[in-house]
Amino acid sequence: MSTIGASRISPVNEKLYHQSNLLGDWKGSFANNNQAVEFRVVSITGDTAQIEYSHNGHKEVGTANVDKNTITYGNVTIATRDGTKGALEFSFGTVRQAAVLAKVTAPAADQNKLVGSWIGSTDTQTASFQVLSITGRDAQVRYTIDGQSAQGVGDVVNNSVLFGKVSFSSADGLNGKVIFQSPGQPLSSLDVTKFTPVTA
Repeated sequence: MSTIGASRISPVNEKLYHQSNLLGDWKGSFANNNQAVEFRVVSITGDTAQIEYSHNGHKEVGTANVDKNTITYGNVTIATRDGTKGALEFSFGTVRQAAVLAKVTAPAADQNKLVGSWIGSTDTQTASFQVLSITGRDAQVRYTIDGQSAQGVGDVVNNSVLFGKVSFSSADGLNGKVIFQSPGQPLSSLDVTKFTPVTA
């Protein structure tokens, strides 16, 4: 199972094409039949992107190609200029379908729920995950899992933060889950709760 890491977009590509505008959850419907379509760009590393593509009641997860300000996944291409509106085209032989997409942005209040210190442990594992601040799609994070620590900038996607081989999510701002991979081990998940200091 592949792990999804934080985006690594080259400064040159970001300056020329604003590739970070592609990151996020895009929703819309095909023009000819009003069928709902969703395209989520989870992360971009160089000329590849980790994506989720939902259509016809099916969900596909895979790796797509990034070229300038477009992402191509099989027969599907998505592009955006401003990071808020996008276009998706599906082509198969002579059949073409187009959809106008809008980026779904989580309300600031939802993102703020992620900010804080999150702690969890079992008999064999411990995890502390701190979301120090969130600015747009960037989260300043710090974590210690089983004695291994790291800090840096993670990607915010809906109610989740992705940082390297670690992801953290919380739907309610009180309880969450940290998913990580220790060297040579399968993916592990650990339930965490937000630390709230006791006030006198």
